[in-house]
Parts: sequence; C-alpha cells; structure tokens
Amino acid sequence: MKQSFLAVFVAGSLFSSMLIAPAVLAAEVDFPHIETLGVSQIQVEPDMADLTVEVSVTEKTAKAAKDNSDAAVAKFIARLTAAGVTKDQIQSANLNLQPQYIYVQDKGPELSGYTASRQITVTITDLSRLNTILDSALEEGMNRVNNIALKSSKEAEYVAKARQAAIVDAKQKAESLAKGFGESLGKIWQIRYFDQRPVQPVMLRMNAKAEAMGTTESYQYGQVSIEDRVEVIYKLK
Repeated sequence: MKQSFLAVFVAGSLFSSMLIAPAVLAAEVDFPHIETLGVSQIQVEPDMADLTVEVSVTEKTAKAAKDNSDAAVAKFIARLTAAGVTKDQIQSANLNLQPQYIYVQDKGPELSGYTASRQITVTITDLSRLNTILDSALEEGMNRVNNIALKSSKEAEYVAKARQAAIVDAKQKAESLAKGFGESLGKIWQIRYFDQRPVQPVMLRMNAKAEAMGTTESYQYGQVSIEDRVEVIYKLK
C-alpha cells in the first residue's frame, strides 16, 4: 500500500460545474481514497398533466367582481365533475381581490373598480382529454392559462431506475480510476445523497402551423426528464 494521499474528483459531462461534488478536507479523510460523482438522466414520455387556469374579473364593486369570479369557478368545477374528474384531482385557490385605480395628472388616484381572481389546477390523467378540458375552462369563463406541466404516472419507478443508474455510474468511474492509477478499490467510506426532486415538467407549446393541423397535432408534448446523482468515497486498498 502506498502511503501517499490520493483524492480524485470526477464530474460527469451530463451536468454542469454546479453539480461537482464539494471538496473533502484532508483533515476529514486522512487515508488514500477516491471520490466519484455518479449521475444519470432518463427521458420518459408523459402520460399526465397539471393544467392551471385562472379567472380574472374586473367590476365596479368588490362584490360584483367576487360573485362573477366565483360563478366561473363553480361552473368549471361542475363541468369537470360531470366529465368524471374526481374532487382530489381539482385544487381551487382562494380569492384574490385587488382595488384598481386611475391615476390622473395633478390629481390623486381615483378608485375605478375591483379585480377578483381565482386559480384552479386540474390533474389530467389522460392526455387525450387535455384539449377538451382546456376548451371547457375557457367556455366557462376561465380567461387565463397559467401553466400546463407534463408528468409521468410512473414517477416513483423511473426515479428508482435513475438512482440505480447513478450508483452504477459512480462505481464504474471509481473502478476505472483506481485501475488507471494502479490501485485497487476498498470498501465504501461515505455515501452522500440528496433528494433531487428529479422530475422536470416540460411546458406545452403551440405549433406555429396549428391551423393547418388537427387539434391533437398542434400540441408538442416533449418529454419528462428524470435525473439523479450520488457522491461516493471509496477507500483504496
């Protein structure tokens, strides 16, 4: 066994420099070792979506604004329920009421009315229904589409696969480095793992040629990216 101190840090090309493992002080690890960073990325087809829409109404009085926004939300929820969407798939935000003012030169602000807004998020478990539900939201007075986030119903399964792939990556790097330096890997001394919240929702975007296509083809679904990483310190024999 060589008594020299050997520390090797490896970052996969898949991640930027912000993902490089933090340095370990010699005082903390005072024996020959190799530190590797295992990374992985899985691209999966989405089969779900979270649709977030909002109604924003401006009226002369606060009550009128509130009543109109509440009515739009109630009608949309009723339509969703009638279409088979369950209550646990619908999240309705509280009312946001703001006074509106007109600013005239050389005069103080004058109250012109009130704007009431409410937001609803619907979890859609069948992407083929996305356009229909979106149309119904607009028809019932929801006048803003804030977000369409794609998801996978097999998130937990893919996260587990990404984690195992990151572990394999870290081990292969360590074995390759040790062999290249004429050393042999010993036991694992430390494993550092942080929950990455790896599912990155992809925004839907409208195709510029939508008018020449069918409704379904006018949306580009993209893919959901699931990533993971693990940092490992091996002792050298």
